[in-house]
Amino acid sequence: MSYRSIGVFLVVAVGIALFSYQLGQEGSSLKDSIITVDSGLSTGSVSEDVTSSHPVQAATARAQILDSGAGTVGLPDTGRIAHFEIGNRNVKGIYAEPGQVWFATSGGVIRYDTGSDQYTVFDNKTPGVLSNGIFHVSRIDDRLIVGSYGGGLSVMDVTTGLWSNYNVPQGLADQFVYDSQLASNGDLWIATWSGVNRVAGARLDDPEAWDTFTVENTGGGLPNPWVYGVEEGENGVMWFATEAGLARYQDGKWTNWQHEDGLGASIELVRDAIKFTNDPAKASQHHAQQKEEQGLSDVDVAYNPNYIISLQVDQSGTVWAGTWGGGLARFDGDQWTNYTTADGLPGNHIFMLYIDATDTLWIGTSKGLSRMDATNNTFANFTVRDGLFANNVFSMANGVEDNIWIGSFGGVARIAQNTWSEIQKQ
Repeated sequence: MSYRSIGVFLVVAVGIALFSYQLGQEGSSLKDSIITVDSGLSTGSVSEDVTSSHPVQAATARAQILDSGAGTVGLPDTGRIAHFEIGNRNVKGIYAEPGQVWFATSGGVIRYDTGSDQYTVFDNKTPGVLSNGIFHVSRIDDRLIVGSYGGGLSVMDVTTGLWSNYNVPQGLADQFVYDSQLASNGDLWIATWSGVNRVAGARLDDPEAWDTFTVENTGGGLPNPWVYGVEEGENGVMWFATEAGLARYQDGKWTNWQHEDGLGASIELVRDAIKFTNDPAKASQHHAQQKEEQGLSDVDVAYNPNYIISLQVDQSGTVWAGTWGGGLARFDGDQWTNYTTADGLPGNHIFMLYIDATDTLWIGTSKGLSRMDATNNTFANFTVRDGLFANNVFSMANGVEDNIWIGSFGGVARIAQNTWSEIQKQ
């Protein structure tokens, strides 16, 4: 069995070797051997399987073996780990289904066929895809749903391969789409940077099916137009992650919560732990205004506890919110509990939250991936030494073929389930 790459980078970890598969010309450097995902509809595959553990030049122009020790320290001798490199791009979303995996990247949508080892890139040269920056990918029946940075909502009919685009003229609140959620009643909710859309019955082609909720028409119930996540809770309750706190839509009414209500740890608890200085307030006027409104103008590190960038609801209806520097927040409908590096998290910037089939919460941070033990509120942390592609974790999915997929900046780690189980025991 061979382990190949969508991009140009493959790690096989049973002791072992780190491979780079070059898709370019002979003599290309590793830096240059990356899929070019801005060249229209791109397809390709890699058929070589190099099995040496020494840093020598392979016989073909398509493979070069690198240092076998890189990124594989401490890995168990069972199963496999593969790294898929996609270049200087974030992997913001992953959707895994039988036979193929979809990656939402800042260079387009990548479809990887796990059986044939073929990959296809859909970018802004693909009719119906208007932006290379992809925030979200999911599926509703035979429709692939893609949210983009500035290109609206793109939808692929997977039976025909044809794409359609839905944008402001069709009723979309904003051309920046960060998330979507199909509710149990069949409605499709769309999180945008100018409010929230609800499409009755997910009838995207019916103009009458579209509703838009904004700060203005909800009387401030939706506290901010910048919406980063939408999740369904118990009894059809909808939850929304915004730049000004958590919002809930229930029985036609909007309610919201901010830091003053308990969302996010205080600056006193996290200031010394925050080494991440990429503060949006230094580059964006509206972010700066948000910090000023909270009395945080003098805080010069990347901290804004009202800024929720990831959201999940577990089987009990508990809401989990990932904040920008304020750690992980838990809301049971009445009380807030916050978890930070002081409680064992690897970082206080929570980029991703994922709940697997066992209702286990996974937390993607700026410094690694964490698994929460809800029984005793402890955390087990994982980094590149455990097989991750990079320590900043933006996306995760359980594959249907006994694989775990974890997306970071620059690529994806595919970890076989048995290997992942062994890693977690260490």
